[in-house]
Amino acid sequence: MFIDSVELLVSSGKGGAGCVSFWTEKFVIKGGPDGGDGGKGGSIYFKVDNNIDTLSALRGRNHIKAENGRPGEGRKRYGRKGKSVEIVVPAGTQVIDIETNEILLDLVKEGEKVLFLEGGKGGLGNTHFKSSTNQRPTYAQPGLPGVTKHIRLEMKLIADVGLVGYPSVGKSTLISTISNSKPKIASYEFTTLIPNLGVVNIGEYDSFVVADIPGIIEGASSGKGLGLKFLKHIERTKTLLLMVDILNYRDMKYQYETLLIELKRYSKELASKRFAIAISKCDSLSIDEINSKIKSFLEDIGLKENNRLEKFGANMSYLSYGFIEDFGVDLPKDKPLFIIPISAISNINIKPLSYALKSFIKSVEEQKERDEV
Repeated sequence: MFIDSVELLVSSGKGGAGCVSFWTEKFVIKGGPDGGDGGKGGSIYFKVDNNIDTLSALRGRNHIKAENGRPGEGRKRYGRKGKSVEIVVPAGTQVIDIETNEILLDLVKEGEKVLFLEGGKGGLGNTHFKSSTNQRPTYAQPGLPGVTKHIRLEMKLIADVGLVGYPSVGKSTLISTISNSKPKIASYEFTTLIPNLGVVNIGEYDSFVVADIPGIIEGASSGKGLGLKFLKHIERTKTLLLMVDILNYRDMKYQYETLLIELKRYSKELASKRFAIAISKCDSLSIDEINSKIKSFLEDIGLKENNRLEKFGANMSYLSYGFIEDFGVDLPKDKPLFIIPISAISNINIKPLSYALKSFIKSVEEQKERDEV
C-alpha cells in the first residue's frame, strides 16, 4: 500500500530521578550521602533509508515513545539510560509540526540520521549536594521531562523529471518505455493511483530519475480529482515534462494552459520550474495531420517550429521546437525549452526525448549554479 502522509504523536523519554541514600555499613558510623544520578531519557531519531519507499510501516502507530531513564540507586549507582527510538523513513520525507504547520525536518540524504527530540536529563542524587554546612542532604533532583510533539510526516518523491498531464495522456506508457518502471497501464482515466519512479539509462554510466504522478484535471489545485494529493510529489523535481495529448477531446492549447494554471495555483515554486512539452500519441494520425495540429498549437502559444532538436536525433518528419541549439544560456521561465512529438508505443522520438531531457536537466543545474553566484 502506498502511504505518503502519516500523523504521529512522538515523545522522548523522561529522565530518571536522582536517589536519596546514605551509606550504611557495619562499623561505619554516620555514613555519608551516596545517592546516584538518574539515567537520561531515550531520544527520538529519524533515519533515512532508500530501501523503503512509503510510510506504510508507520500507519496505525499513533504514539511513538522513547523509554524513560531509570532512577538512581544507593552506593552512587547511576540509573540506566532509556532506550532511544529510531524512526526509519524514505528519502524525501518532511517532518511538519501539526500545530504551527512549520517544517521541522527535511530528510533527503540516504543514511542521514537526525536527532529530533532529546530525552530528559536525569536528576542528580543527593551525593552532589553534600557540603561542609549540609553533611546530610535529604533531597535529590527529579528527572527532567521528555518532549512531546504532534507531527505529520509527508513524503515527497525526489526525481529529476516530473511527468505532468491530464489522465490517459500516456504518462505511464512513456515511463514504462524509457525506464525500468512497470506501472499499471489501461485505457481508462485515473489508471495511475500512486506515483511511480523510473530510472532512465543514457548510455552506460549516465542516468536520471523520472516521476509519473496521477493525472491532473481542472481544479486539481483546489481538491478535484487526485491532483491535490499528489501535486506535492513534483515539488522536488528539477524539471517538468508536460504531456499534451494530440488525440484528446480537450484542445492542445487548453490542456497546456490548464496544467500551467493548476501548477501555479498549487505553489509558486512549481510555477517557476523550467519545463518542456511532449506531444503524445503521434502514431494515430498521418504525419501531415500531426504537423498541422502541432503548427496550430505552436502559433496559439506564440512559438515557431524549428529543427533545433535535430542534434538529439529527433525524427524531422515531424514539426518540433527547441529553445536553442545548445542549452548553455539562461533558460526561459515562461516558455517550454523544447516541444517534441512522440509515441511511446511506436517508439517515435523516444530516444531523442531521453537525450533532450538529460541535456535539459544538466542545463537547469548549471542555471541554478549561475543564479546562486
